[in-house]
Amino acid sequence: MAKAERSTKSKTAVKKEVRVNTILITQPKPETDKSPYYDLAKKYDLKLAFHPFIRVEGLSGKDFRKQRVDIAEYTAIIFTSRNAVDHFFRICEELKVKVSQDMKYFCITEAVALYLQKFILYRKRKVFFSADGSTDGLLEVIGKHKHNEKYIVPTADNGKNDIAQFLTRNNMTFAEATLYRTVANDIAPVMQDNYDMIVFFSPFSVQTLFSHDPAFKQNGTLIGAFGPTTSKAIEDAGLRLDVKAPAPNAPSMVSALERYLGELKK
Repeated sequence: MAKAERSTKSKTAVKKEVRVNTILITQPKPETDKSPYYDLAKKYDLKLAFHPFIRVEGLSGKDFRKQRVDIAEYTAIIFTSRNAVDHFFRICEELKVKVSQDMKYFCITEAVALYLQKFILYRKRKVFFSADGSTDGLLEVIGKHKHNEKYIVPTADNGKNDIAQFLTRNNMTFAEATLYRTVANDIAPVMQDNYDMIVFFSPFSVQTLFSHDPAFKQNGTLIGAFGPTTSKAIEDAGLRLDVKAPAPNAPSMVSALERYLGELKK
């Protein structure tokens, strides 16, 4: 009994030592004051800094043609981000390619699937997504259609693609199509300050951090990550992951942060 009491006291002491007053969000500053990030900041008296660690530059239609991927030949496309969605339809518009109404869309999360409504008439029977937002969940969904589809897999120019490896192992027909490139931003100005937490949304942002400071040590800095590939990049870099989204009770980064900050106050 005494041991259990000591253990409980120890955990409580650790919790009280954690303080979150400042958070660096590695994305652009919201365009309006109605962002849920500002509601979070007000509720928990936080100072938020927004600075994108990366930017995305789309390939031109001319460069895309060099890949010799005829979109009309394919029956399905796999989207792992909104960037991929944006640049796929941008390329289609630039090259005047009409996407078949029978095209099937496989998405990493429900949020990405719903984002398709910006470009297509959303039909649930042709749009599929991972139930838990994970790559494994997406691959499970893809596996149910593997005998009948020819897939396009949009990628960044320097992206590692677990999905392409899965399709290869299962002898599925597919083509990788590079639609955009990821470029590191200058983060020196923002990294001069110390933050209690840094939140990442892309594995490339993690790369940018270590490109800026190869000797970066986490020490007491808390780390948050959105998306399975971002979480993996953080853990592969030897960093401790403190806040992870999406999760069953936290579909967004804001909701994951709120749950974490709420637990600290208990």
